[in-house]
Amino acid sequence: RRYGGTGLGLAIVRQLVDRTRQNAHLAALHGRDVLYLIEERAAGRPMLITDVGVRLPAVVTASGLAMLARLPSAQIRALFPNAAAFVETDHGPATPTALRQLLSDVRNRGHATEAGSVTSGFSSVAQAVLDHTSHPAAAIAVTYVGAEVDREGETRLVTAVNTAAAQLSRRLGFRSQA
Repeated sequence: RRYGGTGLGLAIVRQLVDRTRQNAHLAALHGRDVLYLIEERAAGRPMLITDVGVRLPAVVTASGLAMLARLPSAQIRALFPNAAAFVETDHGPATPTALRQLLSDVRNRGHATEAGSVTSGFSSVAQAVLDHTSHPAAAIAVTYVGAEVDREGETRLVTAVNTAAAQLSRRLGFRSQA
């Protein structure tokens, strides 16, 4: 399924599902939330609560964290100026300081993860999709049953997600500085 002008990403997300045999999606930031634009299901995988058009707090999703980690710190401060800006949840940061630390961890790791923050028992890995200005236009993620994927399997999923995000970033005009 897809939403609006997401044709550029649809084939890439479908290829990611074929490569990983896991559910995958493309999401964009919408204020403090992520908005799911493409959701592709892998055959035989469990259903997820996410779907096209669903919005979730960015700070609890791997997709949201991947995009937030690529934003300038001034923009993060504007979006999350104080504790009142955070949705009350059992998961995710509750203060700007906790969010800054979490985003630093994402930058250091090179990708975003979440385990059980959206749905108990499920984990996700995500990477930001950058446009021609190096701005995070979206994020691509894979969601899987955490107990079914070991560390080596997660590394393979991260590689696949990074490859898919880089491919879509190139389509959006991003050119690496390296």
